[in-house]
Amino acid sequence: MSDFNNHPQIEVLAVTDGARRRHWSDEDKLRIVEESFVGHRQCAATARRHGVCRSLLTIWRRQYRNGELGVSHSTAFSPVSVTHDRPVSRPGPVDPSEPVRDAQVEIALPNGRRLVVPAALDPEALVRLIQLVERA
Repeated sequence: MSDFNNHPQIEVLAVTDGARRRHWSDEDKLRIVEESFVGHRQCAATARRHGVCRSLLTIWRRQYRNGELGVSHSTAFSPVSVTHDRPVSRPGPVDPSEPVRDAQVEIALPNGRRLVVPAALDPEALVRLIQLVERA
């Protein structure tokens, strides 16, 4: 008879034994994400330095680029496209400070409306006009 007795050992782990999930504030997320964009630092090295999973930092970076992270600090950009309906040709040199006659700018507003204004429109008047159209 053998002296070997096979008694499997079972270890019971409680939920409190494991590490709890951390909750990062928006300020911490922004600081870590902005650090990951600085210089030649890699995403993985920044994540390791702060004890964050690389895939989580990648998600935070995508949210940062899309303006979803730290909504109060986000900057909105409007798409701009330049089109020429007809070729403009003038004899002689062109003065860039002189506005082109009949030039128009089309502005796509966040509410889905489009505003077409002359390029030579006064900036203060343009701001008032945009505010008026956004409210309507």
